Amino acid sequence: MNIIVTDHPDQAFQRTAGIIADEIRSSSTPVLGLATGRTMESIYRLLVQQYEAGMLDFSGATSFNLDEYVGLSAADPNSYSHYMREHLFAHVNMPDGKAHVPDGVAADLDAECARYEAIIRASGGIGLQLLGIGETGHIGFNEPPSAFDSRTRVVHLDEVTRRQNSGMFGNDPERVPERALTMGVGTILEARHLLLVAVGDGKAAIINDALNGPISEDVSATAIRFHDNVTVILDRAAASIWAQNRS
Repeated sequence: MNIIVTDHPDQAFQRTAGIIADEIRSSSTPVLGLATGRTMESIYRLLVQQYEAGMLDFSGATSFNLDEYVGLSAADPNSYSHYMREHLFAHVNMPDGKAHVPDGVAADLDAECARYEAIIRASGGIGLQLLGIGETGHIGFNEPPSAFDSRTRVVHLDEVTRRQNSGMFGNDPERVPERALTMGVGTILEARHLLLVAVGDGKAAIINDALNGPISEDVSATAIRFHDNVTVILDRAAASIWAQNRS
């Protein structure tokens, strides 16, 4: 595992965007796993800037987002489909049919999960999977406990997660959907390279749990320690407790 600690959040975002850009340039048909959240907005902004400067070409890229809320259509401004269009897809030349987000309003949610797994496999698998980490230690929406061999499925969201994500819902956790579709931990671990980024002292405790604590299905992020190609990018605040306790 390669752990990179930067002095400032902006440096963490720049390092992360640089790794994603290198992945895009490394293949004529890169397959990316993408994530959402405030941390990712700065990273996507940097990628858009590189595209606008003629330094990146998304025309051969395929992407798969980690998750989507159940009950929100792609047109809903609080959906992750809308988020991705706003922050990345609408600003680069990735073909519409190649940018995949789970369908939160599919008539048969279990069938949608199976379909999502199938198109990931058909793409040849994810080359680089971008990850954040939630307060419950989740990657994707793999709330505790989540089996390390879990696949894309419907999950119930923890109250902590609903509170954490309420900023997009008028700061009202009750408006945050109770369920979501998420790639499973096992699905995530099949990516060839995992790239986890976290900044701020609010992430310090859970980063320490993920990197130093017991490997447990109660903290799904600990599963990344089973992977042989992981990059973790932190600013000093997010790394502070881990740095004190690392062996």
